[in-house]
Amino acid sequence: MWTLAEPWWELLLRGSLVYLVLFLLFRLSGKRQAGQMTPFDLLLLLIISNAVQNAMIGEDTSLVGGLLVAVVLIAWNQLLGWLSSRSQRIEDLLEGRPVVLVHNGHVFEDELKRNRMSIEELRGALRSEGCFDLNDVAFAILETSGHVSVKMRSAA
Repeated sequence: MWTLAEPWWELLLRGSLVYLVLFLLFRLSGKRQAGQMTPFDLLLLLIISNAVQNAMIGEDTSLVGGLLVAVVLIAWNQLLGWLSSRSQRIEDLLEGRPVVLVHNGHVFEDELKRNRMSIEELRGALRSEGCFDLNDVAFAILETSGHVSVKMRSAA
């Protein structure tokens, strides 16, 4: 339970590599909030976590090894968060930028495609913000968190 089966530095390296590769893959896969995950997204997340477990700990099943890798993962998460808070350029690189999806009722379909979002997902996001007609939208912005912010047109 307390004896490492792998060298401590190898666990650090394995955990770091898995974290960074998964971060990159999830960053490239698009913006989506945890609350907006489809059953397929959740299934993928669960399968990935199981698939990379052995890649992170190798043959080590010790308590110390598991805790060491957990500390590494949390440390990377904290480091990237800290770097993002210190530099706009790094924040843009790590988290992306907000994207205008709708302007004055016009849908930017190229932005929907780029962000892997269907028109029905957009309509659902608009409805959750109280908008039931695209023509009523002044702006709809896909935030870096995956949330869609909506500004309605003024009733003139």
